[in-house]
Amino acid sequence: MRKLQNTLYITTQGTYLHKECETLVVEQERKKVAQLPVHSIGHIFCFGNVLVSPFLMGFCGENNVNLAFFTEQGRYLGRLQGRQSGNILLRRAQYRLSESNPVPIARHIIAAKIQASKRVLQRYLRNYGENPAVQAAVVGLNSGLQQLKHAQDLERVRGVEGEAAARYFSVFQYLIAEKSGFAFDGRNRRPPRDGVNALLSFLYSILGRDISGALQGVGLDPQAGFLHADRRGRDSLALSLINRGQIKPQDFVSESSGAVTLKAEARKLLFQSLQAKKQEKIVHPFLQEEVEIGLLPYIQAMLLARHLRGDLAEYPPFLMR
Repeated sequence: MRKLQNTLYITTQGTYLHKECETLVVEQERKKVAQLPVHSIGHIFCFGNVLVSPFLMGFCGENNVNLAFFTEQGRYLGRLQGRQSGNILLRRAQYRLSESNPVPIARHIIAAKIQASKRVLQRYLRNYGENPAVQAAVVGLNSGLQQLKHAQDLERVRGVEGEAAARYFSVFQYLIAEKSGFAFDGRNRRPPRDGVNALLSFLYSILGRDISGALQGVGLDPQAGFLHADRRGRDSLALSLINRGQIKPQDFVSESSGAVTLKAEARKLLFQSLQAKKQEKIVHPFLQEEVEIGLLPYIQAMLLARHLRGDLAEYPPFLMR
């Protein structure tokens, strides 16, 4: 269980939530572990086997507290819908901004993406020394960040994003350990035609599902975005699994269509590694609070909702330090 401003993230399996007078009580194994003023809570996100009393549900419905339910892995299941006023106003603000002025949010998101790519390459240079191709890619990414500051329409933002992605993946092969047995000759998808691309696409699809569920969980429409382009997550988990030898070339199977997919045992290992990664804790750069990595999509969805409501002047994208 983690309290984040006015949001509760309940991740411990078997937790029971109920209302006691004007407080919300959190019980685990029939022991009270927390008691919070119920009127100070705006969101309750429940992951997996979390029980909520009917009286608490009624309170959430009457007071427009967002009570959302997810599987333990983060797939959105549903949420308690009370009075509609707040949610419809939020979605209207989302649709209005998406149609009339999406560039500021799009710029922030793509800037964070380019910064994340640049830091991956800079980490490689710190660990392995000079590499002209990688250094040139870093210079190119810096140039993209400067161009992004002056981008006034979505077409230009998309163009900068595409150029940055091309630079990043043009040197991606240097990040893969030679002893791993994997080769990378550029990004390909739908279907992925080699093991590295299959692993990247699989992880991106999982991240996309998490983002969609998080947006629905705060009342936003995941189909109304601010940039019509694929969202890309961090590649460090895929690289770590490959470079540590946890995922091997023989863990993939080639189909007659040319598609390459993960075998069942490798998928199981991937999910275990992903869950372990989600449990790692970091300090969120905007909130300045320690949070689990797995909660980042939900935190960012909440921050986006606050920006759309006018509580935040700008949307603060997440950037791993």
